[in-house]
Amino acid sequence: MKMPAPWRICCNKKSKSKTGKAEMDDMADTSDKMQMKKEITLLNGVSLIVGNMIGSGIFVSPRGVLMYSASYGLSLIIWALGGMFSLFGALCYAELGTSIVKSGASYAYILEAFGAFVAFIRLWSSLLIIEPTTQAVIAITFANYIVQPIFPHCEPPYDAVRLIAAACICSLTFINCVNVKWGTRVQDVFTYAKVMALILVIAVGLYKIGKGETENLKAPFEGSATDPGMIALALYSALFSYSGWDTLNYVTEEMKNPERNLPLSIAISMPIVTIIYLMTNIAYYVVLDMSALLTSDAVAVTFGSETLSYAKWIIPIAVAMSCYSGLNSSIIAASRLFYVGAREGHLPDSLSLIHIKCFTPVPALLFNVSESLAQCLGLMTLLYLLVEDVFLLINYYCFNYWLFVGLSIAGLIYLRYTQPRRPRPIKLNLFFPIIYCLCSLFLVIVPLYSDTINSLIGIGIALSGIPAYYLGVYLPFEKRPRCLQWLSESLLHPLPALHIIQMPIAQLDDCTHQQIQQPSMQLHQLELRKSLNP
Repeated sequence: MKMPAPWRICCNKKSKSKTGKAEMDDMADTSDKMQMKKEITLLNGVSLIVGNMIGSGIFVSPRGVLMYSASYGLSLIIWALGGMFSLFGALCYAELGTSIVKSGASYAYILEAFGAFVAFIRLWSSLLIIEPTTQAVIAITFANYIVQPIFPHCEPPYDAVRLIAAACICSLTFINCVNVKWGTRVQDVFTYAKVMALILVIAVGLYKIGKGETENLKAPFEGSATDPGMIALALYSALFSYSGWDTLNYVTEEMKNPERNLPLSIAISMPIVTIIYLMTNIAYYVVLDMSALLTSDAVAVTFGSETLSYAKWIIPIAVAMSCYSGLNSSIIAASRLFYVGAREGHLPDSLSLIHIKCFTPVPALLFNVSESLAQCLGLMTLLYLLVEDVFLLINYYCFNYWLFVGLSIAGLIYLRYTQPRRPRPIKLNLFFPIIYCLCSLFLVIVPLYSDTINSLIGIGIALSGIPAYYLGVYLPFEKRPRCLQWLSESLLHPLPALHIIQMPIAQLDDCTHQQIQQPSMQLHQLELRKSLNP
């Protein structure tokens, strides 16, 4: 969705000479400045991955895994399988991220392997369901844990929970608009807090085991589910908790030394998260019986009420901090996805603009939460807050997410044969991507049988991107419906007034220095200067 040529001129505030004439910055200097900075270190990378993986899932999904697996023993096996499956995927993404050094994760990899149409369908699915669902689930969990101490013996007010969730989303968007470093610092601090909270849960569980309180773990496989569909749904819930291992691939272009730090961050994060998850679930199972686990919407709070006495308030606060961190990393990843999508022409070009002083993708961040109809993702996120069944949201999310993650890893195999000479700092044995693709196929096909309606809804959402691609991308700009032309142009009008938005020069493929000197362009530049320097 290309914007009209005049808007592709940078609208930075220019200094004036003594004669009063505004001077253009040197194009080469601006090109260097107007790119998002490489500020994400190895520690930031580990915090982003751990912070996104340990979001709300470990506090919501234990109930889902146990509900579908029907026994403690099988549920622990499913948690271990989920960790192994996620590790295989993370290793594949380490190869993809170091050989295709672009932000955008699976979108960028599908674009490279299978072309624009398939990549757009993946982007469309993210826009309509994957990103808003993720953020809605985490925000709802954050709000539930915040208000649970206030309403310990009754259901918290529905409207209050949704309003707090919306406020959480908006506050984190503001932080990430202001400064990338603010976002990474929030991520680091809140990741440490969530790990400490889970270590407290694990320590209590180990103390109970040391005292011999293991009645709940006797006959751990009794009543285990045998239906493959139920097992697949249990694995879905576990994998929702493990999702987030691809977070760093969304910000590859902002990493320092990504060829080293990307795979190293993955190698450090995955074992930490897997061990924490297994030990946390064992602690839950030692303290709580199955009926208590299945009826609790806030498992960790129920756990704290049973074990921590007067200090039980620590758990809901710590869990809320955990969700805040997970939502922060999700917003960072989603904004970069839409930024890259706009850069590739699959979304309005206004979403590829960045903040002149802070070097943040402000329009993409605002698009992620905006309530306006023109910028629909934020509206979808707020609408998903109205869905009462959190596990329905998880099933919607998983079907589409694993479909496209599996497709991106199939792209790894495809690129091995079509581009054998591509530099690959990390090159895996094909055993890993093949096994991952087969497991992804299983996770996509089985729910079509066991959860047909919701799976068909997921497919319908993806296929709805076909007319959107034709009208918004395939057709030349002048032949597109007038409403789309108006929408693409109207998104740009507020941006110069902000004084801070500029297109990254590296992306201006048709805006040369000679074009800028044309009279019409000079007139438009003068108008912009007047608006920026009243």
